[in-house]
Amino acid sequence: MSAAEPPRLLLPAVSALVAHPGGAQWLSADGEMETLKIPEAIRRLRAAPVMLVHRPAVAARLAIKGDPFPAFDLLELFAFVRPATFCVPTVRGLADALDLPVPHTHEDEVESLARAARHLLDELVRATPLLHAAKQADARGLAWVLARAGWPWASAVLAALGGAHDQGRGASALQVWDRLGEWSDHAPEPPPGNVPVEPGEARQRLAEILGQGAEQRPTQADYASAAALAFAPRQMAGAPNLVLAEAGTGTGKTLGYIAPASLWAEKNLGPVWISTYTRNLQRQLDGELGRLYPDPALKARKVVIRKGRENYLCLLNLEEAVQRFRARKDGGGDEAVALALMARWVLASRDGDMVGGDLPGWLVDLLGKPRTIGLADRRGECIYSACPHFRKCFIEKTVRRARRADIVVANHALVMMQAAFGGLDDGVLPTRYVFDEGHHVFEAADSGFSADLSGMEAAELRRWLLGAESDGARTRARGLKRRCEDLLGGQQAALTALDDALQAARQLPSTGWHQRLAEGQPQGAAETFLTLLRQQVYARTSGPDSPYSLECDPRPPVDGLIGAAEALSQALDRLAKPLRVLSKALGDLLDDEAAELETATRGRIEAIMRSIDRRALTPAAAWRDMLGGLSAEPREEFVDWFAVERIDGRDIDIGFSRHWIDPTIPFAKFVAAPAHGVLITSATLRDGTGETEADWDTAEQRTGAHHLPLPAVRAAVASPFDYVACTRVLVITDVRKDDLAQVAAAYRELFKAAGGGGLGLFTAVSRLKEVWRRIREPLDACGIDLLAQHVEGMDTSTIVDIFRAEEDACLLGTDAVRDGVDVPGRSLRLIVFDRVPWPRPDILHKARRAAFGGKAYDDMITRLRLKQAFGRLIRRSGDAGLFVLLDPMMPSRLAGAFPPGVVPERVGLAEAVAITKDFLGRNQAQDE
Repeated sequence: MSAAEPPRLLLPAVSALVAHPGGAQWLSADGEMETLKIPEAIRRLRAAPVMLVHRPAVAARLAIKGDPFPAFDLLELFAFVRPATFCVPTVRGLADALDLPVPHTHEDEVESLARAARHLLDELVRATPLLHAAKQADARGLAWVLARAGWPWASAVLAALGGAHDQGRGASALQVWDRLGEWSDHAPEPPPGNVPVEPGEARQRLAEILGQGAEQRPTQADYASAAALAFAPRQMAGAPNLVLAEAGTGTGKTLGYIAPASLWAEKNLGPVWISTYTRNLQRQLDGELGRLYPDPALKARKVVIRKGRENYLCLLNLEEAVQRFRARKDGGGDEAVALALMARWVLASRDGDMVGGDLPGWLVDLLGKPRTIGLADRRGECIYSACPHFRKCFIEKTVRRARRADIVVANHALVMMQAAFGGLDDGVLPTRYVFDEGHHVFEAADSGFSADLSGMEAAELRRWLLGAESDGARTRARGLKRRCEDLLGGQQAALTALDDALQAARQLPSTGWHQRLAEGQPQGAAETFLTLLRQQVYARTSGPDSPYSLECDPRPPVDGLIGAAEALSQALDRLAKPLRVLSKALGDLLDDEAAELETATRGRIEAIMRSIDRRALTPAAAWRDMLGGLSAEPREEFVDWFAVERIDGRDIDIGFSRHWIDPTIPFAKFVAAPAHGVLITSATLRDGTGETEADWDTAEQRTGAHHLPLPAVRAAVASPFDYVACTRVLVITDVRKDDLAQVAAAYRELFKAAGGGGLGLFTAVSRLKEVWRRIREPLDACGIDLLAQHVEGMDTSTIVDIFRAEEDACLLGTDAVRDGVDVPGRSLRLIVFDRVPWPRPDILHKARRAAFGGKAYDDMITRLRLKQAFGRLIRRSGDAGLFVLLDPMMPSRLAGAFPPGVVPERVGLAEAVAITKDFLGRNQAQDE
């Protein structure tokens, strides 16, 4: 055998399968090819393990219910061989990641599976001798754990590692925390300076980032100059330098604002926080910042991706999962497989980020959420310096790196939360912000500054206070007593307060509350209130078949609700009073024992006090205010409602919600006003009425600019794209939008005419699923893969990654897809909306509609949605695409959502199909 030839003896002799809408393609271990109907494919999958890619997606495609079937999943092998590395989780995506020939037919796909397996095993053979002895021991130890668990790939992997007789670290290989480095602490950072960034300096920095020979974009330099104004010294407290900058798609706004932001950070020795709305843009920013800091080591010091604690692996959760596994008497099965593959990831991970970081989303699908992202830190659960892994904690490392970084890439949700609670983990607020995807500031503030007294939230508070109440609970939820009892020593008053708080917490919902509420048998004050709330919702809504959650106004209340609200308010007061006593006692410790307390202990006390305030006292105060208001007139700045969230005929959550009618009021007060400079930027800040002043008024209304004392600087840079030449907008006039057979036929014919590359956007999940069911087989027969949110057995971000990689695939999705898609080239050449995306007619929208202009508010929201969706169509020079609405009722007043000169054309479906073929065909020919 030559040195380059893969070691074929390592490959298991098993059959291979690729699922498709009509059934499956089968390749036996003997090389016999068959096309199977779904029932036969299911029978063979149940009979013996076969080789495939993404077992949950295969199960979803074949509609397999019940327990998972064993399989040689190539993605699991990939996760072992290349931990913390992403690949598109399809047969073609795997082939592309391994530099193998990309298959084009189902027959090609099933034949490529064995090649991919050989390649990965050969890679392991070649890489192992080059590894340090400690890393070899880790790999062999984890492979032995997998072998004992019955992992299908274990024998082949052990042979590739040369570990048939060498167990390496054995089971101790799971103790990955022993091999992680510790963080080091530093003195507090001094406050940043106030040296301005001049527009000319911003242009020069931009030119340096782009490098010689880069494409000249005068509008990008103009944008960087405007963005620099947000980095001028503040002239008055509470009056930040606010810049609203709309940059048309293709301007290059990311590097445009990175230029002045990085320059200000260097000049003033302080961080700039860049906030995004979607994980996709966080990843994109991370890549773009590599152009500013091409040296990875320098970039690691200068740039930090910052997320909420629930995004990062908790090493204590991992350790306790390992301890539970060791207590088992069998090999561990799926639990052992998950722990071993997660251990491989931990040792390779950059920062332990499990959501949008370097943990592939498909690994969560394969191993299950409890065994992957379920190991993340949960709200308020951290015990800080009492944790044996505190010095190695991924979260603590990230927090400390962010204090010294130049650029911190965060998200809107984290920024809102930190501002609402008065600062970061150390109480410090940034002075300079960039809000990219600024058109989402309104929605992010709406979520961040709202209050929800729901069954799930109240039950979560009980869990945080009392910990796991079931002996069989698979969680380390320790409860408040175990987190702070040792700190209180002999302080009897504090210990009594702690016991009183825990006793009061038993009035909150406990395990099984969903069932008890449905049966009308509540336990405790919270469940009693929620039972009556549920009764009111069902009494005053149209019924459980509504496509939306069930909602009703809180007033007038049903009989008994006010009394139940008063009882719950009193129970919350009995909970809050001892918690305040406990918090004060902990604060007194910081003062009374200041000379003796170690730094870590001080930090732990401060963290517990902060958690008590944020996790218990703040929501309890908001809930009591809401409950007390039920017997009074509604407050004009808020809108309240009761709701029952339902999925597949079951109650998922029941609650009482309060939102600001204008959530930019708290955003302006808590986020913008304390800052010195804020840049809010997007391609769609203005909604496009055609009236310049009115459009800017919309931008200021949606970003809170009009709540600040000084006027915002307004800047707009046009897109460099010739939209008149490269796009067309079609409104279909002869398809009934309420007839899903006609809607499905329209999607099918339009996607076929485009040859794939189509994105279907839906206003309701039920409509999406029905269209998917009707068109997936006809499209597959044409060689077009149809992906769909909510039906694929994988998360949305993974589905979008597949769509981006598969040039001729089509994708059906809802708002989450519209907001997360950033797909260049022919992968996205057609967008089809099932109908005009009017706002959802719920109680919250009703209140805002009344406050912000009635029908004009509806039009504004709808224009913004159309504009944002259209903006996804053309992402770079040379792109071409069509935007189609299957709604003959599309009003002409919404046409301002599209670029100047792009006029919607009203055509029949047959004409639209012909236009699609001709327009996209001509543009493809020009590209070639």
